[in-house]
Amino acid sequence: MTRLSALEKIQPHWWLKTSAGLILGLTLSYALIGTFAWYGPGGIDAAVKVQFNMWMISPIWLTILTFSYLFKTGLKAIIYLGSANIIAYAIFFFLRWY
Repeated sequence: MTRLSALEKIQPHWWLKTSAGLILGLTLSYALIGTFAWYGPGGIDAAVKVQFNMWMISPIWLTILTFSYLFKTGLKAIIYLGSANIIAYAIFFFLRWY
């Protein structure tokens, strides 16, 4: 069994990782659910999708929050989750014109 060096360990930037998971994770889950709500089966007017969309935000958000602690630094969590948000919202708005 080998020991990890200090550079290989996951660094404990708890405040930044938590903030990134809470704020950027929530906005990312909104983008993912919004894309499904608008462009998924039945579109935005499907009656049965309303409750599904509402209840799926929490599990997606909490999954992103949980995995945000696996980033090596808090800054990387902010950069990667911010990039994921930009991509998700770009896809959402691109599909609007497609």
